[in-house]
Amino acid sequence: MELPERLATMLSGAEGLTRQKAARLVIDLANTAGAEGFIEVNHSHVSGVSVITGGHGLRRFLADLAGEGSVAIPTTLNSAGCDKRKMEEMDIDYPDFLQQQFEIITAYEQLGIESTLSCTPYDRGIEGESGIASWAESNAVAFSNSWTDLVTNRESGLSALATALTGYAPKWGLHLEENRVPNIVVDVECDLSSLADWSILGDWIGKQVRPGWDVPYGPMPLIRGLPSYISFASKKALTAAAANYGCAMLWAEGHTKAPTLTGKEETLVFTEQDLAARYEDLAPKGQVDLVVIGCPQASLEEIRITAAAVRSHSEMGQLIPDERLWVFTSRHNYQLAEADGSIGILEEAGAVILQDTCPEVTPYNRNHYNHLMTNSLKAEHYLTSGLNKMPTSVGTIQDCIAHAFNPGLSEGEVTQLQPKAQPQHASAKTHQSGGCSITGGGLESQGDWEVEGRAMVTDVAITYLGYVNRDSGVIEEVGHPLDGQSIEDTILIYPKGSGSTVAPYVLMGLIYTGKGPRAIVNRDVCSLTLPACSLLDLPYSHGFEEDPCLAINDGDMVRVSKVGDKVTVQVLERVGE
Repeated sequence: MELPERLATMLSGAEGLTRQKAARLVIDLANTAGAEGFIEVNHSHVSGVSVITGGHGLRRFLADLAGEGSVAIPTTLNSAGCDKRKMEEMDIDYPDFLQQQFEIITAYEQLGIESTLSCTPYDRGIEGESGIASWAESNAVAFSNSWTDLVTNRESGLSALATALTGYAPKWGLHLEENRVPNIVVDVECDLSSLADWSILGDWIGKQVRPGWDVPYGPMPLIRGLPSYISFASKKALTAAAANYGCAMLWAEGHTKAPTLTGKEETLVFTEQDLAARYEDLAPKGQVDLVVIGCPQASLEEIRITAAAVRSHSEMGQLIPDERLWVFTSRHNYQLAEADGSIGILEEAGAVILQDTCPEVTPYNRNHYNHLMTNSLKAEHYLTSGLNKMPTSVGTIQDCIAHAFNPGLSEGEVTQLQPKAQPQHASAKTHQSGGCSITGGGLESQGDWEVEGRAMVTDVAITYLGYVNRDSGVIEEVGHPLDGQSIEDTILIYPKGSGSTVAPYVLMGLIYTGKGPRAIVNRDVCSLTLPACSLLDLPYSHGFEEDPCLAINDGDMVRVSKVGDKVTVQVLERVGE
């Protein structure tokens, strides 16, 4: 593949080690994806900022980058784990948290990245966005591709950073019009009135996806039966929740350009019963300790709805006890809401308004908070994961505010976190016997290598952030075929990563500390896995002639070897034989 002259210069090291590393990763991604070349990018948005998401993998990696190089294009930064102005109110019980957070943000700023500390780069007063972006915040990817003319692949924090440093991205995936097509059709047969309704719909769609469905770029639904008007905050709630399961783009009949259907799409129907059932499942069933609004960070519309709900109580002389309501927003929207009086209404009633951070990346003090309530399925998805392992209930903003004012609405024992076996964990694997040797491709940046070991195999995606223990490498996701098993010292074989774009930093942290696998084999091109392997030189392979997730049993002894551009996976001994 012919390289643009500037990218070739970076790869040679002429512009420093930092840009050389970034160029190598961009080229590895392009070769792996079978890209049509490279595309110049207008804007990048980098994720992996909070201490509890990036962890020691992020901090060590940024330290390794320090010293030379800066971004080549305008680049913004995702949410941090705290609001430094409100540390007393947040009462974070985490050793040296602010110091570590400052270290991470400073390292990014030294690379020339604008520390906007917002997870909503599409909501910053810029109308009619267009062009090519490289965004590594899942909700932002889904929003921009769905509702604006800005085009981005679903990048990882590392791939977005590599593009920021070079100005180039592989031209593949959603950059190509032929790939921007629905793979699911969803008929909505109920009214959607609150922001929580829209959030539940997005999350519900993702939960229906099965391992055997053909969704190479994640679930990309065409949704029919929606109301004639969809507000900005409703669009945001829908795409943010759908992004929980890898959705990078969706269509809304009557609201977006009509896509072409092939008749091969999976079909789903969302009914009033489905909506009611989710509300019943998610309703608080014990004492709520804290209400959080703004995941992703609250838009001006969302702040105003929250302020209106608060005002209906405060006008009756009520106050929110014990600062039980936290509203998270960006600096941009804080200024707008302050100007129109919404911030004053909230603060006078006893709410805490937080900037620069987001509910899912905040470490809560468990001496005070053990059950949260929110209106966001994005928040619920990650708060109940290994990030915080926090029981989380969901309701409308009005319900949430009622609970904030009146703790007695949910009196009783503190809710215990219940394990969630997801429908998409269903596996299609069957035991294989006899010999097996399959071939695929590797990374151009890696030389020849050979690795032997026990295969750890699943045909279900692995979610690193929140569901792989960042210290032990143990998969901690109830219902997942590999739940309770450690990836340490294995030949790890799985389709691709899912969930948060911060996944590579979790994997890097495990590799740094010797808790990672010996080698990784992916079925699909995986921008959440490949970057960590490329930058830390962990043997990596992909693109096999036969699905390695089905051809190899969990527990088989295998040899994986790379010679030139070909990788071979050979079964040495079948488990149980």
